[in-house]
Amino acid sequence: EDVGLPDGQMGNSEVGHLNIGAGRIVYQDLVKINLACRDNSIMKNPEIISAFTYAKEEGKSIHFMGLTSDGGVHSSLDHLFKLCEIAQEYGLEKTFIHCFMDGRDTDPKSGKDFIKQLDAYCKETTGKIASIVGRYYAMDRDKRWERIKEAYNLLVNGTGKKTTDMLQAIQESYDEGITDEFIKPIVNADVDGTIKKGDVVIFFNYRNDRAKELTIVLTQQEMPEFGMNIVPNLHYYSMTPYDASFKGVHILFDKDNVNNTLGEYLSKEKKTQLHIAETEKYAHVTFFFNGGRETPYEGEDRILVPSPKVATYDLKPEMSAYQVKDKLVEAINADKYDFIVVNYANGDMVGHTGVYEAIKKAVIAVDDCVKETVEAAKTKSYETIIIADHGNADNAVNEDGTPNTAHSLNPVPCIYVTENKKAQIRNGRLTDVAPTILKIMEMQLPQEMNDSVLIAD
Repeated sequence: EDVGLPDGQMGNSEVGHLNIGAGRIVYQDLVKINLACRDNSIMKNPEIISAFTYAKEEGKSIHFMGLTSDGGVHSSLDHLFKLCEIAQEYGLEKTFIHCFMDGRDTDPKSGKDFIKQLDAYCKETTGKIASIVGRYYAMDRDKRWERIKEAYNLLVNGTGKKTTDMLQAIQESYDEGITDEFIKPIVNADVDGTIKKGDVVIFFNYRNDRAKELTIVLTQQEMPEFGMNIVPNLHYYSMTPYDASFKGVHILFDKDNVNNTLGEYLSKEKKTQLHIAETEKYAHVTFFFNGGRETPYEGEDRILVPSPKVATYDLKPEMSAYQVKDKLVEAINADKYDFIVVNYANGDMVGHTGVYEAIKKAVIAVDDCVKETVEAAKTKSYETIIIADHGNADNAVNEDGTPNTAHSLNPVPCIYVTENKKAQIRNGRLTDVAPTILKIMEMQLPQEMNDSVLIAD
């Protein structure tokens, strides 16, 4: 939660650097949508108002489609339930739900229970389950258009196994050895829930990669060779941005524009800065650290040191740390930068291999490099903050002795190297790092940043 992820979810490099550079919590898509549903601010979302008002005033059907499970990777049942609630508030009677079954991020036969839950919720609010199909067909991402065609024909033409008992139809699939992911199209014979000209569609998946292809055939590109044509005048909404090239697709929760990051603010204040890392973490100290911006700011230099070309980094646990350190020490000695950010990649990248002896070598390499970096910094009167953005090498072995290759949930260290003998340091969050750096540099904080700093005299 301290970096905008759901409680208990392990951090990662992208999120860590984004929050460090932003100096405030940058909420990730899932958390942002959860908050909007929880505090009901979703009702004030202009795109929500537009979609539901249009359906009401024009007497059009509204369709909710997406992965119907609690897997939490692509979608959330809570978001779907909230959409049903909003449809009830608007008094929309023609509300249809198209369920893509999971069985990949969830147990292979858990789908029946999710459909039961949804059906019960629809009875309390509004909405009818119009169709069911496995994600294998509806959420392909490898341009296997013959699979997408199965889902398209179900949604647009009502092609599939007709039934008046959706749960029974799912059970019949299970009995035939077909699990959730691969369930063939099922149509609710009691309703005409096909997507028609001028209807409203909300694709409630918040992850984009497996939502693109179905969106393409419904809204972007004619595919006569597969018998798939764009549905005319569709009012189509995606939960998050699926593809920047899509035209006419409304976005319910767009990406936040993160302004006045540390890099941007230093540039505005005419300070010089250097961002340096090897290939594996270069994007993190540049693009993510700068709030999702590719282009360097004025006064910002970048150094990219190539990562070694090996199959896995346990084969070269030092990676390019010593080369990064050499370039860094050279830059420090040049005495031309007001601020320098560096990432040593070893703890994370070698940590992911799970090879314990290699992880030890990786940590020793970083220790050597940090020592030389700090010594060089001291000679040029730099203050140094040493942090990690998430754990990995700190938790290399599971309790049963097996290798652990995943990120850890441990708090990360924060070490402040300074000539100020009175300096005190406290626990905090990654979002406190940028304000702390500005305090050390005796600069005002921009209003976008939180005002929490990690050090005091």
